Amino acid sequence: MELLNIECLGKRLRLEGSIAGWQQLYWDNQLVSQKSASVSDQAFHIHSFTLTQQSVHSPIKQDSDNVDIAEPPLTQSIPIRLEVDVNWQPFQLDYCLLIDDEQITQGHRTVRDIEQQTPEVPVAKTQKISIVGLASLGFKLLKSAKVIKVLFAGASVAAYSWLFSLEFALALIGCLVFHEYGHIRAMKHFGMKTKGIYLIPFVGGLALSDERINTRWQDVYISIMGPSFGLILSIISLGLYWITGNVFFAGLASFNALLNLFNLLPILPLDGGHILKSISFSMNSMVGLVACILGAAAGVFISYSLGLALLGFLLLIGSVEIVFEWRSRHQSHLLPLDRYGQIFSTVWYLLTVAGLVGIIWYFASSGDDMLAIPLQILGS
Repeated sequence: MELLNIECLGKRLRLEGSIAGWQQLYWDNQLVSQKSASVSDQAFHIHSFTLTQQSVHSPIKQDSDNVDIAEPPLTQSIPIRLEVDVNWQPFQLDYCLLIDDEQITQGHRTVRDIEQQTPEVPVAKTQKISIVGLASLGFKLLKSAKVIKVLFAGASVAAYSWLFSLEFALALIGCLVFHEYGHIRAMKHFGMKTKGIYLIPFVGGLALSDERINTRWQDVYISIMGPSFGLILSIISLGLYWITGNVFFAGLASFNALLNLFNLLPILPLDGGHILKSISFSMNSMVGLVACILGAAAGVFISYSLGLALLGFLLLIGSVEIVFEWRSRHQSHLLPLDRYGQIFSTVWYLLTVAGLVGIIWYFASSGDDMLAIPLQILGS
């Protein structure tokens, strides 16, 4: 994770680090100092290195015949020291740069600075050859063309019309667009440039951005805003059903709630997988892991108690996946959530899930066989 990027003697001085404790300092993209991970959780570090500079003009002297002779250029060693004090939760970094024992600059950075920064060196990602990966690569090559959006949207309408009806297909497309628009609004909240919404037949939708996230809070916020917008649409549809008595709005509310509920399952790459992974990976102690396991177990128990067998089974699979990946949390380039962020994100997630399940349950108890289908799916 890039923690600091400032100017030093006309070049960029960049500090990389992780919550595990290691730090690496680069001057002009050359490693000049590093600190290994330490179990002592030391927050204060001093990075010291020396730069050697040569004089621009070589000294001139005359020999016995008064002929000018250029001597080798003089070299000068410049000691540089960067003092860094970092607190991870909540994040704050204080720094002081000294050149030749003279203070040049000092300051501090917060979560907001990390969210808005554009890292100088992108994080290398391991590419895995798979059908999904190849499809993703092909999609990235085409996503800049606006005509692709129209083609995918038309194909989605045709596909869903073939499976159901034109009216239901258009309603489903509207639900997907509203869901993805929630992600778009969240990205714009952080000042990220977006590529728009793409509808993929039989898959759903995608909200794309060329910019990467820097914090776990960004991951949670962007991920959960899609289902939150979906919950809002279901509530609006519920209100329209109460006002008009039109069963179309009841079906829209119920099936849209089911769609967004599945997106909240803790399975990557679904929204719920990103949310719960960011929460659990921000817990640095064994207590945090135990709390995550107990919370997942409670969710599975409640799901089976309510007869939501499929929901409980998928929740169990996703929770096991997150627990297995917990060990790699320190290697992430994302700034972790602080304790308040963990609690707030968990409450937001649970309330969204409860709201969507509540809408599905409400319409299932109306006696209409069609409106009972979402609950039957969850209980299968």
